[in-house]
Amino acid sequence: MRVPASARTGAPGSDRVPSSLRAHHVVRKYRLTVHREGADGFSIAMEETFMGDGRTLATPVVRASRAQTTRVLDAVVQAVKSSGHASSVLAFGDDSVIGLEEASGVRLALILFATKPISKSGRIRAIVAGVNSMSVEEAYYWYSKCAGRDSLRARKSLRTLLADE
Repeated sequence: MRVPASARTGAPGSDRVPSSLRAHHVVRKYRLTVHREGADGFSIAMEETFMGDGRTLATPVVRASRAQTTRVLDAVVQAVKSSGHASSVLAFGDDSVIGLEEASGVRLALILFATKPISKSGRIRAIVAGVNSMSVEEAYYWYSKCAGRDSLRARKSLRTLLADE
């Protein structure tokens, strides 16, 4: 099958996507749901969303209790800000849903995966700093491992790598 010149990379007019490929274009983003708990605290839940063909498919990624959210609050605020929102969106309303860009969602999910069983603040800081210093490719690699079938082993490996568990 010959590919039309307009669909080849670098060809004039290559910015146009053939309709056969456009029909399968899917955008992946993340949703952060903030659940109010008391006057000054909240827990969060993250979902990975796939949007295409006018439909949205959402799958749960991770939930964080009020205590865990408090321990990694700086990372939550950073993910919200890097996705183009003001940090104040975390302060208002009972339950709110905040859209996160893909890279920000991956980093926040990694931080939540790795810090879930940890309560020592020094180790949490080391994990957050380690995830934030990763390249985008490295963050995606670890996310694929930590969200997959052998996720418990991968999460332990990530904690060992970043915080000398």
